[in-house]
Amino acid sequence: MRIRMALGIWLLGITLAWLAVAPFDPGVLPLVDPQGAASGGWRLRQHALYLSGLWSIGLMCLAMLLSLRLPWLERPLGGMDQVYRLHKWAGIGAAVTALLHWGAKESSGAIKALWGTAGRSGRDAVLPWLADFRGLAKDLGEWAFYLLLAMMALTLLTRLLSYRPWRLLHRAMPLLFLALAFHTVALMPLDFWSLPLGLLMGALLLLGSAAALWSLAGWIGRSRRHAGRIQSVRVLGDGSERAPVEVICALSSRWPGHRAGQFAFVRFDRSEGAHPFTIASAPGSLGTSEQGEPLLRLIIKPLGDYTRSLGQRLRAGQHVDIEGPYGRFDGQGGRGRRQVWVAGGAGVTPFLSLLEARQPGVEPSRSRALPAHLHYCTRDAADDPLLPRVRSLCERARPPVALTVHDDAQGQRLTPQALEAGAAGPLDIWFCGPRGLGDALHAHARGPRPWRLHRESFAMR
Repeated sequence: MRIRMALGIWLLGITLAWLAVAPFDPGVLPLVDPQGAASGGWRLRQHALYLSGLWSIGLMCLAMLLSLRLPWLERPLGGMDQVYRLHKWAGIGAAVTALLHWGAKESSGAIKALWGTAGRSGRDAVLPWLADFRGLAKDLGEWAFYLLLAMMALTLLTRLLSYRPWRLLHRAMPLLFLALAFHTVALMPLDFWSLPLGLLMGALLLLGSAAALWSLAGWIGRSRRHAGRIQSVRVLGDGSERAPVEVICALSSRWPGHRAGQFAFVRFDRSEGAHPFTIASAPGSLGTSEQGEPLLRLIIKPLGDYTRSLGQRLRAGQHVDIEGPYGRFDGQGGRGRRQVWVAGGAGVTPFLSLLEARQPGVEPSRSRALPAHLHYCTRDAADDPLLPRVRSLCERARPPVALTVHDDAQGQRLTPQALEAGAAGPLDIWFCGPRGLGDALHAHARGPRPWRLHRESFAMR
């Protein structure tokens, strides 16, 4: 809901600013006058061309700003994972509106073929110092549009491209934005630069360009990066390639600490880039190293080519960069609402941190925790290396956390109705796990039972 609302408000602001400068001319109807001139059709094309262009570049500005991982955006959007969701949908929206912009541009051929050029207005005046760059701006815009569509297709079809080439390709997005920003400035009608549209678009283009340059310089998250080293590495369970890897990291004294349920962007290999991993230990629960460095735990499940190789590649003493912490997945809610936690597969890691924060001897958080019920979905409970730890933490948790295990190997599939069993009143559902299960819970949350779903999402590309 927050994502749709944010995109709606963003597009509405651009639309209202455009209407204030170039209000929609009702003279577009009829599209073709009795004399056969398509004056209204040409006006309609012009309005569609400009408005779709403003929408597209405006959404690209939003995507560039969101890519900076600004911590103050977490509160209104519900966490950095939701910031990335908005970033993704802003990029998709920019590609869709760019397609509309291209369609409006190409429609001139059809109008000309059917009704001729009668009634077509002349070219709008642009900023005088850019008048000689019309041709260059058009060519740059057209090529950037084709590349934008190709990159959006590769981003959506993530299975066609592994993370490393996708990351390198995605780093070219700021260059595309700068080309499209020049296209916009050079071709936007001179009248549009008056208030309020000129001020709005000028500010967005300036901020978006600054964000693009910041990204190209590699400075995103720089102020929140912390150098550290690997204290220990342990492959859990049977030690197979599919077994999760526990990594204990020792960080510098500059590490600000984290809250249970947060995550960080971790870079083990500079050529690979940073990956988001949940911090699977409560604040201060591991103490410090012999050198007095704060320790934190990562539990990494082998879900892709990169994570499957970490058990063999990581060694104690190896350098690591950790950026963060981020996220607002705290497992707490309003009084009068029953707390229900749902973990699926690798999604159990934030709940390990939340459970550890409830153990005797661990310093309690400032927020008062409430009793909760954890539903843990696993493929095979008999071979799950994390299940014994989950059970042990639930048994000792204070306030208490009841545990229900849903073993897929025994046909014990979780259903949304199971979350309501024995729970009176409204529910706070905290979910981290597979997308399909999350979608099912989201659909059920709209039903007659008052649910409030908090969903952690690590689909950050």
